[in-house]
Amino acid sequence: MSNAATKTVIDTPLLDVHRKAGAAIATWFGCALPDDFGDWLAEYRAARESVALIDKNYRAYLGFTGPDRVRYLNAILTNNIKDLAPGNGIVSLFLNPQGRIQAEIETYAMPDRLFCVSYAMIRDTLVPALDKFIIMDDVTLTDQTELVGTLALEGPKAAAVVKNLTAIDLAELQELSFVEASVAGISCRVTKRSFATGARYSVVCVRLRRQANSARSGPGTFAYQLHERLLHRAGNCRARALARTGEPSASAGEVCFERATCGGYCIAG
Repeated sequence: MSNAATKTVIDTPLLDVHRKAGAAIATWFGCALPDDFGDWLAEYRAARESVALIDKNYRAYLGFTGPDRVRYLNAILTNNIKDLAPGNGIVSLFLNPQGRIQAEIETYAMPDRLFCVSYAMIRDTLVPALDKFIIMDDVTLTDQTELVGTLALEGPKAAAVVKNLTAIDLAELQELSFVEASVAGISCRVTKRSFATGARYSVVCVRLRRQANSARSGPGTFAYQLHERLLHRAGNCRARALARTGEPSASAGEVCFERATCGGYCIAG
């Protein structure tokens, strides 16, 4: 997977929305994302002290179905997948036969499938590498990257915004657990994901389905509506990709939605 850096840069489906808002676009993890909206220090301060909305659409999403899905992933990943209860997730590493790290993968258990999250910049090599180990197992691997998007609410007030939008109390969720919810009338899935120590560092991830004939962007799409709703709740503060600082913001919330191949958007991480 060493050739990942040479892959074509992908665009966030909210690229036009960001440009209209005055964003400077840069490449983050192989994806064209906002670098800043004119004042990165103020944007970072908002994420540290209040709440900010961040597009983190640089993820790859893989679905695993079939009766052997748990046994298969438990065999090829470094963490314990077989004891993962529905509604919970875990972080693992995918190694090559020599023991070198190929990918970090979050695995979430659902009643009928396992849902894995990694990075879009290694997607072209990760999917074949995972598929190669499906030999005698009754497992179906589906690349759902074109069907999923993610947005993040980050900052110490993110939990309050999430509770106001969804009635979900993040304090009651375990790390990497998820629940079904609704944001702006859009069915979604909320996952608590923390990137640093301390109670202030909580992340929420939401995934939702869209109609197959939805346009890629514009005021009529679920993604646009979700983005505007979250932006309004975040106090109209968009923020740059915080990866440059090497430090996560305070608490963070992500909104991921499942979408049709003809379009989609993200509030991710």
